[in-house]
Amino acid sequence: QVQLVESGGGLVQAGGSLRLSCAASGSIFSFNTMGWYRQAPGKQRELVAGITSDGRTNYGDSVKGRFTISRDSAKGPVYLQMNNLKPEDTAVYYCNANKGSLSYWGQGTQVTVSS
Repeated sequence: QVQLVESGGGLVQAGGSLRLSCAASGSIFSFNTMGWYRQAPGKQRELVAGITSDGRTNYGDSVKGRFTISRDSAKGPVYLQMNNLKPEDTAVYYCNANKGSLSYWGQGTQVTVSS
């Protein structure tokens, strides 16, 4: 069993920065992809950023140029550096990791950006 635990969320003013972390524990192995998703109230969960086992990254259009995903290894931890935060970035941020057909999710961490 794999557990993903996020940390680093909180309240920040617009224009500020936060860094989210996600660590895997349990029967961990090298994941094919790791990433971050977010879900705001009344909205669908959306991809924020992803990183593959060979280091390729992709970002949601709304965060390109402001957020950066990185990781220590293919087993994690995975990080999300968020700069120039905007009120519309307010959401619960979830860590995700995939290995073949297996997909794991963290419990989520709240990010609130005040205007």
